[in-house]
Amino acid sequence: MNADALDGRLLLAIPKKGRLHEKCLSLLSGADIQFRRHNRLDVCLVLNHNIVLVFLPASDIPSFVGKGNVDLGITGHDVILEARMQEHVTEVLRLGFGKCSLQVQVPESSPIKTVEQLAGKRVVTSFEVLSAEYFGDIDDRMSLSLEERTKIEYVGGSVEAACALGLADGIESGDTMRAAGLHAIATVLETEAVLIKSTSQKHPKHAPLIDLVTRRIAGVVAASKYVLCQYNIPRDKLRAAELVTPGRRAPTVSPLDEENWVAVSSMVEKKKIAEVMDELVKVGAEDVLTFSLDNCRV
Repeated sequence: MNADALDGRLLLAIPKKGRLHEKCLSLLSGADIQFRRHNRLDVCLVLNHNIVLVFLPASDIPSFVGKGNVDLGITGHDVILEARMQEHVTEVLRLGFGKCSLQVQVPESSPIKTVEQLAGKRVVTSFEVLSAEYFGDIDDRMSLSLEERTKIEYVGGSVEAACALGLADGIESGDTMRAAGLHAIATVLETEAVLIKSTSQKHPKHAPLIDLVTRRIAGVVAASKYVLCQYNIPRDKLRAAELVTPGRRAPTVSPLDEENWVAVSSMVEKKKIAEVMDELVKVGAEDVLTFSLDNCRV
């Protein structure tokens, strides 16, 4: 691998480890972006497209994309805000995985029940920027003086131990802390993985390839949310069935050899499919089947 091999290729940044890494690899596979990563190298060529994959810490990806060092990237929405890069990157697509909540949490035994009661005390967090902005607004609203304002301290790991060790009165974290004897008193942010590009594209020639990659990834994301539902139903009951399975635009209806019967195909949200199947049986559908989708264009 050398600089000449990268020249003219679109650079796509992927988290090199952590909770997003494996999901990203599955997403690339579903989008038919083929590659071989040798010897844990952090840069590798895509075999079937003019793309180079760059494996980076998720926290670095917003800066690399925002500054134009790479063309596309996958990272967390919260990471973009923490890096203060929201003005420099465009969220092209929300990916539906890596979902979590950034919460303010205190010990179960604490007398603190609201964030207003926590204001002015000590808060430790791995999200220093977001925490400072959040409690800064609360401090301003409560007209706290400089000496009275909330003390934000950065902790890279073991945030859940901070309260037990007397290091803080509360924490701000994206992790579940129930096992550590903590509970949430406020939610700061709901976040998930996103596909991003630079707001000011450094390489306009890559725009068609960026659109292609985006469409493919969007197809994989949509396929993960839907199943294909097929069933047979008498024609005089079709209207009632169409109300149950309207599809994204309209269901596909085909005549059967048996008189006055039709076959229907429709995309249905995966999370609703059990209820939909029950309703279809109630209105007279038979032979109700569902099929998983690997990819689609919607």
